[in-house]
Amino acid sequence: MTDIQTLPSETLLVPPLAPKEEFKADASSTAKPWTLIWWRFRKHKLAVVSLAFMVILGLLAVFADFMSPYAPTTINRVNTFAPPTVVRVVHEGTLQRPFIYAMKRVRDPETARVVYQEDRTKVLPIDFFVRGEPYALLGLVDTDLHFFGISDRRQQINLLGTDSLGRDIFTRLLYGARVTLSAGLIGVAFSFVLGLALGAISGYYGGWLDAMIQRLMEFIRSIPTIPLWMGLAAALPIAWDPLFVYVLITIILSLIGWTHLARVVRGRFLSLKSEDYVLAARLAGASEYRIVTRHMLPAMTSYIIAAVTLAIPEMILGETALSFLGLGLRPPVVSWGVLLQDAQNLRTISLAPWLLAPGVAVILVVLAFNFIGDGLRDAADPYGQ
Repeated sequence: MTDIQTLPSETLLVPPLAPKEEFKADASSTAKPWTLIWWRFRKHKLAVVSLAFMVILGLLAVFADFMSPYAPTTINRVNTFAPPTVVRVVHEGTLQRPFIYAMKRVRDPETARVVYQEDRTKVLPIDFFVRGEPYALLGLVDTDLHFFGISDRRQQINLLGTDSLGRDIFTRLLYGARVTLSAGLIGVAFSFVLGLALGAISGYYGGWLDAMIQRLMEFIRSIPTIPLWMGLAAALPIAWDPLFVYVLITIILSLIGWTHLARVVRGRFLSLKSEDYVLAARLAGASEYRIVTRHMLPAMTSYIIAAVTLAIPEMILGETALSFLGLGLRPPVVSWGVLLQDAQNLRTISLAPWLLAPGVAVILVVLAFNFIGDGLRDAADPYGQ
């Protein structure tokens, strides 16, 4: 056996270790949960576009007084059923600041119907931050400053045309968005709290509480909706304040719409309360409130987000349909459903199709909320990539 001391010095050299790779922590491994949700949400292009659309629409609705050129109740009987005004930037081949042509009323020789034609000899520049009809900004500040308008008070700029009384559809659409969107958001807030609370209690505790809540849900779901609204419309006095009717309708919509969310939450709680981490938290002495809020509810975050975003368009469609049928909000309240009442006449629609603008707005808002809900559901899914 060869003695180690007799070996050449070269054989005693230990080969150097391979260079140690530097470990770089991925940003996703240290990011907070809501940051991860936002990163996943950004990958859903339609959801991002829809979110931007809803943010812009929400700002327009909140500042409808400032963004609209007129008041929603301003009547101009010499400008009834006027078509949408076309904004132009080119006049006789020359590039100019945004302007419109003056409109003149002429009589159709064949039908004797009043029609509107552009008077291309009168150019009306569009001014920004102009003085107009007074209003209270956000109900607090009295002012008469509007975002845009024209200086000639004898002419009007109607981006979406006018109705049978000469009221500006664009202005009324912005004011209607304030009422319709708030009805959907407030109604969903009420129904979300009711559905989440009662569903959690029913699924977590079970027993006679579960039986009572289930019977209550079955009773509410068995009530026919249309006869209920017809009875309420007949029972509500005409003299009641429209704002009070608006609040009442929002509350009733939320009291009817909470049952579906509560039933799904109950089923999820029945399956989650037997999970190992819930049993471990209970054995560790955690309170029932902490078990529900810190362990069980976060496990169903993706469904809750999707349910809320999908419930908002249902509330909006409910308010619009009821107001359209005359069973919900009534004038002088301005909502998209009330505006669509003018679209019930086929003859009116054939002459003034721009009266369907609130219907187009409802479709766009419902699609936007559906896309946002789809994107949030995928982003909040803990098993998503």
